[in-house]
Amino acid sequence: MSHIAVLTSGGDAPGMNAAIRAVVRAGIAQGWTVSGVRHGFAGLLGGELIPLGPRDVGGIIQQGGTILGSARCEAFKTPVGREQALGVLKARGVQGLVVIGGNGSQMGANVLAKAGFAVVGVASTIDNDLPGSDITIGVDTALNIALEAIDRLKVTASSHERAFLVEVMGRDCGYLALMAGIAGGAEAIVIPEMETSPEALAQELYTSRERGKKHAIVVVAEGARHNARALAQYFRENEKRLGFDLRVTQLGHVQRGGSPGAFDRLLATRLGAEAVRRLAAGETGVLVGQLKGAVAATPLDDVGGKSKPLDPALFALARTMSS
Repeated sequence: MSHIAVLTSGGDAPGMNAAIRAVVRAGIAQGWTVSGVRHGFAGLLGGELIPLGPRDVGGIIQQGGTILGSARCEAFKTPVGREQALGVLKARGVQGLVVIGGNGSQMGANVLAKAGFAVVGVASTIDNDLPGSDITIGVDTALNIALEAIDRLKVTASSHERAFLVEVMGRDCGYLALMAGIAGGAEAIVIPEMETSPEALAQELYTSRERGKKHAIVVVAEGARHNARALAQYFRENEKRLGFDLRVTQLGHVQRGGSPGAFDRLLATRLGAEAVRRLAAGETGVLVGQLKGAVAATPLDDVGGKSKPLDPALFALARTMSS
């Protein structure tokens, strides 16, 4: 192997640039040429490959987002699109590919691996729902951003004796909401995995108030059946009966931005370098992640299209801590 490429795909996550940097520098240390693919799988189909050297990735370890960009690519899901991608890689002399991203990205990586191409995935998603890694690149930073917002809102909630709904990212997975809620001392948490009705939430808040709490923080995942806006509307329509005035703060994509923290920089560096090591050893068709504190590899067949479930014990812990 003498030429590899690296791409980022799916939602951006703090630490992706650190992973790109690690792949480039570890690849060059192997004596290889390294190319970056702009705009994910869409850029791969379009032949958007650029050379990357040590200086090209200098000063990016602290940057959020991804210098290579990311984009959705419906064409890649078709047989014609996949053949086109393989054709581009062959024409450019690329012999190995590192795919940095979450579930959908690793499904794409697995498709290329099954076609016989040397691919290694790197676990990166703020949802932390990817099998093969206990924690993925971007999670720690996104969680701390959410936690900072919750801490600030709690000050205002206490000052004005109000209840706040804080909506965090998590379309299909409530990991961020659950962990931010526990760490932020929330009175209630609403996630897609465990349905909470507006009436049940009202009862939780009422019970909390009966215990002497004159303010409340409710952390809601955006993908919950009753998201923050739906809950706020229900409480507004039934304010006289429920007795609560809920204010909504949606953090949205602010959680993806910003400079990655030390944990994500270190994790991304370790995983990026390990991806190159696996390629050099001929161990492809795998995802590199962190399991039980150590860098490990999981077959892409066991990753793509699958989702890591939340630990029910954590939700039980959240209930205990809010009582």
